[in-house]
Amino acid sequence: MEDSRDARFAAQESALGYSFEGELKIGGNYVSTVRHGDVVYVSGQVPRVGSTVVVTGRVGADVSLAQAQLAAKVCAMRALVLLRQSLGSLDRIQQILRVTVYTQSAADFSQQSEVADAASDLLHAVLGTAGTHTRTSVGVAQLPKNAAVELDLIAAVTPN
Repeated sequence: MEDSRDARFAAQESALGYSFEGELKIGGNYVSTVRHGDVVYVSGQVPRVGSTVVVTGRVGADVSLAQAQLAAKVCAMRALVLLRQSLGSLDRIQQILRVTVYTQSAADFSQQSEVADAASDLLHAVLGTAGTHTRTSVGVAQLPKNAAVELDLIAAVTPN
């Protein structure tokens, strides 16, 4: 089997048991990606598959660490889908520069970085060293649609 980024993406998709085919819809007066020069900014992604947010609730109360890590992976996959749609290929990604992971956290939950690790690991699994990035992980009181996790990222890409 070819070890391309697309093949590694498909392997992650299969492991998660979700399909990320089709258009990813947004719900407001904004765009999913903005390219400025050789940098692409990806809007915040919640763990939505189709029209369903697959992991909802407060991590450490309603949601386990493992469920939150799954949510972070789904968010990262959505960001990769948007990059692929914007660029035409994951091969155009030179480097993921920055990732921010927001975790809807119970008052005593302090493993936000472990939640974010799942997204970081997925990006590295798909993109190799180009998936290595700077990162901030933040605990928050609430996220849109009661999502357990939200992720945004910034990527350096090959010139047009």
